[in-house]
Amino acid sequence: MKIAVAGKGGVGKTFISGTLARLLARDGYKVLVVDADPNINTASSLGIPAEIAKGIIPLSENEVLIQEKTGVTPGRSYGQMFRLTPTVSDIVEKFGVVGPDGVQLLVMGTVKGGDTGCMCPANALLRVLVQHLLIQRKEVLVMDMVAGLEHLGRGTARRMDTMLVVTEPRMKSVDTARRILKLAEDIEVKEVLAVGNKVGNLNEMLFIEERMKELGIPVAAQIPFDESVAEADMLGEAPIDHSPDSPALKAVSELMAFLKQRYRF
Repeated sequence: MKIAVAGKGGVGKTFISGTLARLLARDGYKVLVVDADPNINTASSLGIPAEIAKGIIPLSENEVLIQEKTGVTPGRSYGQMFRLTPTVSDIVEKFGVVGPDGVQLLVMGTVKGGDTGCMCPANALLRVLVQHLLIQRKEVLVMDMVAGLEHLGRGTARRMDTMLVVTEPRMKSVDTARRILKLAEDIEVKEVLAVGNKVGNLNEMLFIEERMKELGIPVAAQIPFDESVAEADMLGEAPIDHSPDSPALKAVSELMAFLKQRYRF
């Protein structure tokens, strides 16, 4: 099962990615989480200690790795030939960090600067790595993504089972969902589902349902606004450890059940 979680910054996609991964692991699945967001917050959401998280170098910034795999040092690639199909099968084992419940985290990062068509060594490495994760590896993959879907190409995206677009009950968030839907269609993601988050009342729930219906995006879950999630963030704790019986956690558990039933995994 391959799941991407996307949305504008601040909507809570990292909370959902980390919590969903932990719940799946507790349900007996082998789970790999890929942090492809430039803010790199997934470690905290998973409950990986801060002292370990601080030492993680995103793959996109690991110059030694990029030089080893592509044959070119980042920043010195102009006019040089580099490997477009580097070997990446050893990267998860070498750079993955195992967190609570056995969830493995790989901090991929994102390519800074240039357009999405840039074929710099770092971008080449990340694209091949994503292909490997989606096609070759067999565990459940949860990918915490930026809104632009920079790491997914057409052929690769077909291997993604679903993309969850996390949406707040705000028009800016809806506009981002509309843009993500168009990008997902362009690269042939199999299915896009909406997850409402930070929903404070019935009117906000109906707002998300109506806006997503207009876009043709099924709503997989509505997660209530929950102070305990913010408290966990302030304390640097995983929400699932801070308040396992909170309303938001129960809603993410229901999201997991929805996905298991829909995709029969």
